[in-house]
Amino acid sequence: MFTGIVEELGKILKISDSEINIQASIVLSDLEVKDSISVNGVCLTVVEKFDDNFRVNVVPETLRRTNLGSLSDESPVNLERSVAYGGRIGGHLVQGHVDGTGEIIEIIPDGDAEIIVIQIDKQFSKYIVEKGYICVDGASLTVVKCDENSFSITLIPYTKEHTVFAIKTVGDIVNFEVDMISKYVENILKLKN
Repeated sequence: MFTGIVEELGKILKISDSEINIQASIVLSDLEVKDSISVNGVCLTVVEKFDDNFRVNVVPETLRRTNLGSLSDESPVNLERSVAYGGRIGGHLVQGHVDGTGEIIEIIPDGDAEIIVIQIDKQFSKYIVEKGYICVDGASLTVVKCDENSFSITLIPYTKEHTVFAIKTVGDIVNFEVDMISKYVENILKLKN
């Protein structure tokens, strides 16, 4: 379980179809082999730890469902360690189970902030509500607007400067995870009928 509060920007040192080595510093302080870590919003398991990096395994399903397969050596990634029970939750509860990917179709300056519009498959639109939570590339964000084909989020300068959003441009693919409560409610209603 994660909060969507990105702790640091890591860098991919090596990526293959079965593993990724990621350079980091902050998250390494208490990271252990077997720990879960969020990499661009994807929950992965640490399988090896070194002085300045760690290694995770990836499976074909992860590469198909997320943007990790499109990254390369030197790509920056958002990193967050799993929640420690009893700690603060600054964002919202995030599982690290990516629902899908979307394409950035517009970046609109908005004072000091930016509004990012992300096009999605319309099957996910029922789970996204204005002023609700959404996790994009591992960052907990608030939905500004949404329709059946897209949603928009706003980035404060701090979030933009300290996450992969600093380099995102129109056409980039991002991971997203909708608020899990909406999926549970949908399933309960299905079972009730």
